Amino acid sequence: MRLSAFIPDEFINTQLPGRRGRGRRLCFSAAQLWRTHLLALLTPAHSFNALVRLLPEQRAWRCFAHLKHRLRTPDVRMLHEFRERAGVSGLRVINAELVRRLLRSVPPESKTVAIIDATDLPASAADKKKPRAMVCTTSDRGRPHTTSRAE
Repeated sequence: MRLSAFIPDEFINTQLPGRRGRGRRLCFSAAQLWRTHLLALLTPAHSFNALVRLLPEQRAWRCFAHLKHRLRTPDVRMLHEFRERAGVSGLRVINAELVRRLLRSVPPESKTVAIIDATDLPASAADKKKPRAMVCTTSDRGRPHTTSRAE
């Protein structure tokens, strides 16, 4: 993949260093986990479950993620823990560094296209709101009738 040369592995490993002390030892570097995480976006395997299932068969994917052994690949838990450990701000810092490196390779006189990052935009959920609940009450004559909860 041509993108591999632009990925700042050293930068990622310094931004998200491994844990020290007690606990489970990390089998993969932050850069390897980030590259594997990126494969979920770049390949037809759009979920961690599908990616983990296909990774042993896909030598090019393992090569991109710097995973040396066919059977020693990150599992779904490791990918989720990495994303949780990195957090939104950590992933944004890595993304900004990647974009900076990519833009350095673009000649200034060339025409470029920008794509809006939609992660900061609020979701359009106005049409997904639940209708007001109706409450069944008893009228003063003993007959039930429904009214809006807001009333």
